[in-house]
Amino acid sequence: MCFSQHVRVRIDNRIGRCTGSKHRISDSLKNKTEFDLALAKEQHKQFCSLLRELGLDVIELPPDDELPDSVFVESSAVICNGVALIGKSDDPMRQKEANSMAITLKKELDIPVEVIENPSAQLHGGDVLFTGREFFVGIHNGYTNEDGARAVAMSFPEYPVTPIKVGGTKPLKYYVSMAGPDVLCVSTSEICQEIVKRMEREASFKYQKITLPEEHASNMLYINGTLIHRSPQEILESHKIIKEKIDIPTRNINISEFSQFSSGLTSACILLRRWKSIRSI
Repeated sequence: MCFSQHVRVRIDNRIGRCTGSKHRISDSLKNKTEFDLALAKEQHKQFCSLLRELGLDVIELPPDDELPDSVFVESSAVICNGVALIGKSDDPMRQKEANSMAITLKKELDIPVEVIENPSAQLHGGDVLFTGREFFVGIHNGYTNEDGARAVAMSFPEYPVTPIKVGGTKPLKYYVSMAGPDVLCVSTSEICQEIVKRMEREASFKYQKITLPEEHASNMLYINGTLIHRSPQEILESHKIIKEKIDIPTRNINISEFSQFSSGLTSACILLRRWKSIRSI
């Protein structure tokens, strides 16, 4: 099922000078479970540094002790072609994070913001995969529903938008991400393979695939011609395959600590093209 049948125009927002919007890690995150907060902060700092090395202007928002999950900004918004669609959740804390991000995007970055009016809709940014040609929107309880997918179709009518049922407990981009132009990164896990089969049946375009053995290796970031993936310590077998099969520049980073509450690399940033001067935050 595809919500949009409009003329398909390819505008690859993953390439070019970008800005990454990110929250720093709040000390209150340590209250969620026992983990090494200092290491998590150091890994997050290294992640920000890597994004800057790849040519991004990284905006780090101050930590919010009342919203420990706010470092995982991906859930808060979907940005494409200079428009931000704000996420919607039944969870008051997650909705507060989205509302806070909407204020930052609109007032500080001058980005047009669209808010979902449908009270039944749910939309988690981690469920929205933009391939540069079309959108796939993961559908599953607690994250995103079909009304949320319809909101994506209404906000970005220039692209086909296809809802995809997700059987797992994580957002869509934990299981499938972009490993380069027209290349999907997936894993051998049963859940992931079921998702990919649905995507291939419904896709408006043909994509290549790289298949990795570790499920959590599927979440990657393709930025300015470089593919960012997890470190060999986290994905030993997948790292070997990436080195054998990927012929574009790659960088790896260890996110084992700060990512344990999230989908991975994509969860801690929102990427957008920079087309105006950015005010200091």
